[in-house]
Amino acid sequence: MKQSQYNSYDDLPLFLNADIVAKMLGVSSSTSYELMHEPDFPVLNVGSRMVVPKEAFI
Repeated sequence: MKQSQYNSYDDLPLFLNADIVAKMLGVSSSTSYELMHEPDFPVLNVGSRMVVPKEAFI
């Protein structure tokens, strides 16, 4: 399982990418990408990037 470098949710950036989501959930990057493609997951498409707002993730 991956270890997170963030000690609390306050340490997180405002928008999370797939790697940060993976670290926070303790899953692989490919699993976080699959999760971010689910229709009910709170993801924003910014150009070709997919980001998750911190408040929606919490």
